[in-house]
Parts: sequence; C-alpha cells; structure tokens
Amino acid sequence: MPAVPSVSSSITIRLDVPARPTGVSELTHAIEAAGGLVTALDVTASGMDRLQVDVTCATRGGDHAEAIVHALRQFPGVEVGKVSDRVFLMHLGGKLRIDSKVPIRNRDDLSLVYTPGVARVCQAIAANPADARRLTIKRNTVAVVSDGSAVLGLGNLGPLAAMPVMEGKAALFKRFADIDAFPLCLDTQDTDLIVEVVKAVAPAFAGINLEDISAPRCFEIEARLREALDIPVFHDDQHGTAIVTLAALTNALKVVGKDISQVRLVMSGAGAAGTAVLRLLIEAGARDVVVSDVDGIIHRDRPGLEPGLEWTAQHTNPRGVRGSLREALAGADVFVGVSAPGIPIETVNVLSTLPPRTSFAR
Repeated sequence: MPAVPSVSSSITIRLDVPARPTGVSELTHAIEAAGGLVTALDVTASGMDRLQVDVTCATRGGDHAEAIVHALRQFPGVEVGKVSDRVFLMHLGGKLRIDSKVPIRNRDDLSLVYTPGVARVCQAIAANPADARRLTIKRNTVAVVSDGSAVLGLGNLGPLAAMPVMEGKAALFKRFADIDAFPLCLDTQDTDLIVEVVKAVAPAFAGINLEDISAPRCFEIEARLREALDIPVFHDDQHGTAIVTLAALTNALKVVGKDISQVRLVMSGAGAAGTAVLRLLIEAGARDVVVSDVDGIIHRDRPGLEPGLEWTAQHTNPRGVRGSLREALAGADVFVGVSAPGIPIETVNVLSTLPPRTSFAR
C-alpha cells in the first residue's frame, strides 16, 4: 500500500447527512483523521433537515478506502450511499472513440465520403500506393500492439486485461502529439503469429508501437518487424525507456560537470528496458558500464549466459568486475535502475552512502 494518499486510489462517497452547521466539517475531519485527503466537496441536494453531499478523497488503496468508509458509517444520522472508485469511472466505456473528420449531413456528403465517389480514390491508390499516405488516415495512425504478456509491472495478464493500458497509451499519443493511435491486443503469445499479424495489418498504419510484450520474445518480434516493414517499429518498453533515461542522464551530467565517456555507470536490470538503455548509452558515448541482473554482475566468463546477455557481456564491464550489485556500485558515478522490484536492502544502503555529486537516472 502506498505511504501517502494518491489520486490513483481516490473515491467519491455519497453521504446523506443532518443539516447542522458543523455536519460536513465533522465528516471531512474524520476522513483526514483516518489518513485520507479530501480533494472535492459537492452539495448535490439540500433540504431543511438533510443534505446530500459527494465527498471525493484520495486514499492509499482498497483497504484504506474501506476503512475511511467504515469510519463515516459510525457517525449518528449519517447514511453512506454509493461509493465510486474514480479510476473505474474514468475507464467506463473505454477511453477512446472514433469521430468522422468530415460531415455526413445529406445524400451528397454520403456520395463523396462513401459510394460511389470513394471508388475513384480506391482506384487512384491502387495505381499509386504512395497516395495512401495522402488520401487515408495512414500517415497519422499508429498501432499500439500488445499480447498482454508483461502488462505494466503486473505480469502476464492477457490481451483483455492489457486493453486499458493500450487505450491509455493511444490517448497519450492523441493528447501530446495529435497522433491517432489504436490498441491492438492480440490473443496469442506466439512470436511467429504476432509478427505475421502485425505485418498483415501494417498497411493501415504509419508506425507500430509494441507495448508490454515480455522478454526475450520482444527483442525478436521487434527485430523481425523492423526488417520486414517499411514503417517505424518502436518498442516502448525498450526504446521509450532508453530515450527518457538518456535525456535524464544528459541533464544530470551537465549539472555535475561530467562527460558520459568519463563516468562509471552501473545498471541494475538486463531485460528489455535494460538492454535498450544500455545500447543507447553506449551509442551516446558511455565507456565504463557494469550491468547486474538477478544472478549478479554480467561478465564474459559468467557461465550460462543467455543469447541476449552475450552481447551485454561483450560490450560492458571493461574492468572485469565480479560479484553482486553491491560490488558493482563501488566507485560508481551513475546508477540506472531498471530491474524488477526487490533489490536487497544492503544494496539500498550502499546507494544512500554514494557521494553527493553522483548522477542518477531511474
């Protein structure tokens, strides 16, 4: 449970309370005394004797929300009505819709937008396929593709449970870049089939955004699609993480007056995100990088290296450091954390004692 109340766990409680001068303030005080944070208060109905009040508050999670509601039920004369989870309200009916960019008001409009007029546009594209970028939505449309095998930090939830995340990503595309993106959650985790499906739908899109596909399959899927398609293929968990990490590190190094080629970097995590971050940092000029995963520091002589880790072993750890993440951190300038949760407490203690001019990218 989070240590502090968060809007991501906020609720709205409908209360029917006695109409007395301190009635509402007593309830908000009770919420805050229970650890909640009142963010909105709306009187939705009023009478001589009773008030109907909707109280919105941030909580620390499901159990905490139930405790707050229980505390309100203890007030004499207070009736607790519907309790709504604001996150679920936001997702009701999904977060996306498709709107027509052109009016369809009458018979003439219908003839232009659809048949018979549309046939001429189809023939033009058939004669010159490049015109599809000019005459269809292709030029500004991205497919957000997932198989639901690595949804956020929740694991293999499947395609249906991945939909809210992919809808959210599509909404971000629209809000921040005015790009029309659409979620494609595939009911298969077969690498070959995913590649074939994406290749089959690619003509409708200007780019492919792979999302929440577990490693190591994500590496192969991305590589094969980049080879097969003539449109950009972007894997958010790899390339997105790498881009923001390099941006953060670039700014941090400017603050402390260091050059990326001269600092010692330590990375915790060698999965999809970690490998992409590593490749981009090396491309940007990093020379001394030590990577640690669940089995310790990666080096050339470590037995049982998976194919994905072979490249890492060959291109990192020039000083031949061995051992655990704790040993890797000795003398480090930069720590990049892209691992799963649960780093040993002794490592956390080491992080807290690093010198104040250390740069961090997390």
